[in-house]
Amino acid sequence: MTKTKKSEFRPNEFVVYPAHGVGKIISIEEQHIAGLQLELFVISFEKDKMTLRVPTNKATAVGMRSLSSPDVVTKALDTLKGKARVKRAMWSRRAQEYEQKIHSGDLLSIAEVVRDLYRTDDQREQSYSERQLYEAALERLTREVAAVNGVDETNAQKKVDDVLMSRAA
Repeated sequence: MTKTKKSEFRPNEFVVYPAHGVGKIISIEEQHIAGLQLELFVISFEKDKMTLRVPTNKATAVGMRSLSSPDVVTKALDTLKGKARVKRAMWSRRAQEYEQKIHSGDLLSIAEVVRDLYRTDDQREQSYSERQLYEAALERLTREVAAVNGVDETNAQKKVDDVLMSRAA
């Protein structure tokens, strides 16, 4: 059973873990936990200085996936160009929705959050919680764009910023 999952992800490959964003599989190891022999993906999130161990047979069940294709990244960047769709619901409900989209691990959903919460200098200021959600979504989007395009995060950030600025102009 674990053999089929093992071929899906390999060491030194970037993956997206929904709750944490883009990480790199540094190894596949076996450990004895609670009397069971488990095979685990060891995933490093360099920026967060965090290492995560995910059982190989549970990887897809928890939503771990390979990086998006360049086509999906292009669609995500196109999503940023769209007009912000802010619902008239209470902020707490919208914030909950945004949080779910960010933790879904879906690049297009994350791009929607960035689009909806982006503010230009001449627009009203964001609340602290809006800013936190915006920055979390922007960081996830930027990391995946960087990993897919094989560039560093600074270049990916510039690319995302350029798209957002072109929308504002």
